[in-house]
Amino acid sequence: MSLSKAAPAPYNPLYFLAALGAGGLAVSFFMYIMWMTPHAGQPIPSFSTLMAAFQTGSLAMQALIAVSLVGIVVFSVLHVRLLVWNFSRYNAWKQTEAAQKLRTGNAETQLMAIPLTLAMSVNVGFIIGAVFVPGLWGIVEFLFPAALLAFALIGVYALRLFADFMSRVLVDGGFHCANNNSLATMLSVFAFAMIGVGFSAATAMSHNPVTSVVGFMGASFFLVAAVLFAAIFMVMGFRSMMEHRANPETVPTLWIIIPFVTVVGIAVYRMKMALEHNFGAEWAAGDKFAMLATLFSIQLVFGLVGYAVMKRARYFEQYVSGEKRSSGAFTLICPGVALFVFANFLINAGLLGIGVMDKYSVAYFVAYAPLVVVQALTIKVFFQLSGKLITTERHDDTAALAPAE
Repeated sequence: MSLSKAAPAPYNPLYFLAALGAGGLAVSFFMYIMWMTPHAGQPIPSFSTLMAAFQTGSLAMQALIAVSLVGIVVFSVLHVRLLVWNFSRYNAWKQTEAAQKLRTGNAETQLMAIPLTLAMSVNVGFIIGAVFVPGLWGIVEFLFPAALLAFALIGVYALRLFADFMSRVLVDGGFHCANNNSLATMLSVFAFAMIGVGFSAATAMSHNPVTSVVGFMGASFFLVAAVLFAAIFMVMGFRSMMEHRANPETVPTLWIIIPFVTVVGIAVYRMKMALEHNFGAEWAAGDKFAMLATLFSIQLVFGLVGYAVMKRARYFEQYVSGEKRSSGAFTLICPGVALFVFANFLINAGLLGIGVMDKYSVAYFVAYAPLVVVQALTIKVFFQLSGKLITTERHDDTAALAPAE
């Protein structure tokens, strides 16, 4: 994908969601080697375990590893390129009148797409290092504190952006509930949840009790912030939508609950696993399955409701395959990635854990079949939107890209 040097339409921070989506798709390919390749004694696969699996494995295993690694590389490269593309345009955009206007309205929460994407960048970097750098896993305990520091810095940045928004609307006013007819404000709490799940990685994978506890505390703080404000923003958003009808351009935000639940669920899963591995607090397989199944059900409920609303509003016809252009359309990528990723946890940590099915059985691959379809459709939409909104040379219909509330 070649990025055009001239922005095809007015820029706004929601374009960071394109980079976020590319990073998420890289993570989705990592799920295959995470759950389907042997890596005994390690929580995730590494260069050495993948080399061993490739050299001794069947043709199917070799194909799985090869395809997964290609997918990780392709979407990691796209993630970096889109990140650079965004920052080059953001640095010019933030001096404009449009940027000043955004900071005085509901749309100020769009700025939270930046720390959200940066948190994904750390995750992508960790995956790339683990699977492509020989011997890196041997010094991973020295890398975990660096990762915690990176997430802490991103967390401080996110808190500053969020505090600016909340202090302004609570002291000066200016939040228009009638224009809040979507779940767009959930983007801010999604950023907190993504930072929280980043902290939880070191919590679960480190064998150093101090590192694990520091990560646990960081994850707890950002997850509490995420869940607390999510409850507030969801009530506000649904009330406004039911009174004023949903904004046709921002109806995909109904699906933001799916990635939100994914990152919160994975963070809680990692935190509980850390308590089991490092501090002896056993977590029963049945309880693990119950939590994952319940959260997955929440995702399906919002997925069905969101799809029904988007279909009725003809969103896909207009903003995906049609002529209308909106940077907010990249909101569609994260739900597809998130549903795929969390279903991997449900199958491998949940269903396999309680003995309902065996790994590599017919039932196992049948369960994966719809996930592969979801992943393929998400990739298709990603490239469709990237070609339409980023690589295109078209400059018409610029009004369609005005930042939505």
